[in-house]
Amino acid sequence: MINQLAPLPEFLVKKYNNWKSTSYLKNQNHFRNLASFGQNPSSMIISCCDSRVHATSIFGVDAGEFFIHRNIANLVPPYSPDGENHGTSSAIEYAIKELKIQHLIILGHTDCGGIKSGHSLHSKNLNPDYEFINKWLSILLPAFNNIEKNITKKKQIEQLEEESIKISIINLFSFPYIKKAVENKDLSVHGLIHDIGSGEIKFLNPTTKNFEKL
Repeated sequence: MINQLAPLPEFLVKKYNNWKSTSYLKNQNHFRNLASFGQNPSSMIISCCDSRVHATSIFGVDAGEFFIHRNIANLVPPYSPDGENHGTSSAIEYAIKELKIQHLIILGHTDCGGIKSGHSLHSKNLNPDYEFINKWLSILLPAFNNIEKNITKKKQIEQLEEESIKISIINLFSFPYIKKAVENKDLSVHGLIHDIGSGEIKFLNPTTKNFEKL
């Protein structure tokens, strides 16, 4: 109920006031132009909900440059226009059909809780408390099937981080308008993994099909 809402925490009020009097004030013309003329981002980033992943900081871009969608483990489901609620698919559709972005980037990261949970789920260690997460992480099954099983759990999870992005890219190409846009050279698709601790980024090399340091 709305009347049960709490006041905004004081630390957020202070952070907002600091932003408004510094960053906003310095760039107010840019923000006013965005408000007047709308957004025209060049790229869409599909990243994880993890609070440690901050795509705009990683690439040093300003407001209006990236169309960003976050979900658990930065996954893309297969194309499935079945009338259900599809937050990720609708964000992709808007980015391609309305914003006409030129680049679509799946940005994974190290130490991903979603990937770890997906590994547990498909290792038959189901967490019954997850009402929505387990269904969402079922997207990872093809990726899980691709990883080696005779290595340590840590190595399996690292492989799953990479394989999950490959599977999401495969799923992206099941969207007819994604496939068409790439074939027409109107869109490029990329897979990246951000190392939270070192700051390094690995990219999926389309020639070797392996992740390599940028």
